[in-house]
Amino acid sequence: MDYSIHDAIEAGFNHVVFIIRKDIEKEFKEVIGDRIASICSSHNVTVDYAFQDINDIPGTLPEGRTKPWGTGQAVLAAKKVIKTPFIVINADDYYGKEGFKAVHEYLVNGGKSCMAGFVLKNTLSDNGGVTRGICKMDDQNNLTEVVETKNIVKTATGAEVDGVAVDVNSLVSMNMWGLTPEFLDVLEEGFKEFFEKEVPGNPLKAEYLIPIFIGELLEQGKMSVKVLKTNDTWYGMTYHEDVAAVKGSFKEMLENGVYKADLFSDL
Repeated sequence: MDYSIHDAIEAGFNHVVFIIRKDIEKEFKEVIGDRIASICSSHNVTVDYAFQDINDIPGTLPEGRTKPWGTGQAVLAAKKVIKTPFIVINADDYYGKEGFKAVHEYLVNGGKSCMAGFVLKNTLSDNGGVTRGICKMDDQNNLTEVVETKNIVKTATGAEVDGVAVDVNSLVSMNMWGLTPEFLDVLEEGFKEFFEKEVPGNPLKAEYLIPIFIGELLEQGKMSVKVLKTNDTWYGMTYHEDVAAVKGSFKEMLENGVYKADLFSDL
């Protein structure tokens, strides 16, 4: 998370919003939040908190529901503090610098909605199959569809799914979206619809997910999303065995001067 905040500030973003559960606020601030807030204040970057609450819904909480409502509801929790175009990321993934720069540049130049497109081969694990949203685009690099593809396995010559080769140079979505405050109004309306249509049939597990919702808007012609290619490697912890490889990669980036040992000292 520190690296993502560093890269976002370096790219020009000036406001960090942590979306967390209220019950972990004290612990989060002690371990992460207060330290980041102190760093951010010295770089004129504002820090806010938004709280995802299972009861913050346009209806009645289904009996027995304990599962959070998904990324769509999480981002909606931040609606009150978001007044400018913004980027959404998963806190526990590493995205590299390029995506932040591309999304920031697109948004400050008046672009509405965009997505960082990672090259599939730069997101695979050496330790097993992964699920990725493979992007389909038109000739203007506008997103037309995200095809969720399960069990993509790295091979000696590239990658395959159930024995069938897939193009490792395809672009995939890793949930790095550039969006606007206006989108949050649409997201809010969509949440009401989700509650009416999806929740009754699956009250304990239905999730309101940003990529699914954006996919529906694309299908209906109600949204346009520009795909911005990044050649950076994405790192996540899909498997426990990924930890050593990720640590090794960060050590290498430090040695090559991509980052300083005192991470925020170069800002």
